[in-house]
Amino acid sequence: MDQKLKSENTQKLIVKTSFEMFYEKGFNYTSIPDIMKKTKLTKGAFYHHFKNKLEIGKKVIEDILSKRIHNGFIAPLIDEKNRNIPELLHYVFTERIKSFSEKEKALGCPANNLINEIGCSIHDFREPLQNLMNGWHKVLVETIESGIERNEIKKDVDPSSAATMLICSFEGTRGIRKIYDDDKLFENYLKAVKIFIKTIST
Repeated sequence: MDQKLKSENTQKLIVKTSFEMFYEKGFNYTSIPDIMKKTKLTKGAFYHHFKNKLEIGKKVIEDILSKRIHNGFIAPLIDEKNRNIPELLHYVFTERIKSFSEKEKALGCPANNLINEIGCSIHDFREPLQNLMNGWHKVLVETIESGIERNEIKKDVDPSSAATMLICSFEGTRGIRKIYDDDKLFENYLKAVKIFIKTIST
């Protein structure tokens, strides 16, 4: 195998494995020896790619968390922008909830978990995590603005506030769901989102 390709594959393995361990155990409770053991990499091979856990964390945000948010929430808003906006918002914020596996329900949102665990304590992570959420918020605001221009969303709706409401209700629901063993909270969230979107629609 080409050395460059081998190196890229090794880095991807470290990032993917780290993401899975951060998600299941938390960032603070995952050590570099844990990751090395899981990936079966030597100390030299590991440190050739990353100097410390902070570097891995940033790469996890950049390569995995950002793609999850983009694929789940941003891409649909962009790809289906000609669709009726209230219908599009309802689709994006309800179908995602319905698609989660039992593991994802139990563990919550990996991005939100990282924000809650270390967002305020490790400053190196604050900017990339802010960029993650700001990018999502920006596209959502633009989508709602488009709905206002097309007379599908009420003109007195503040796009930024509505976008914040949708994001925070979704992330809050995912976080709180971790302490329950059933989907009642999700069911209530789905009803609430439907009511909210109907309220801001023309």
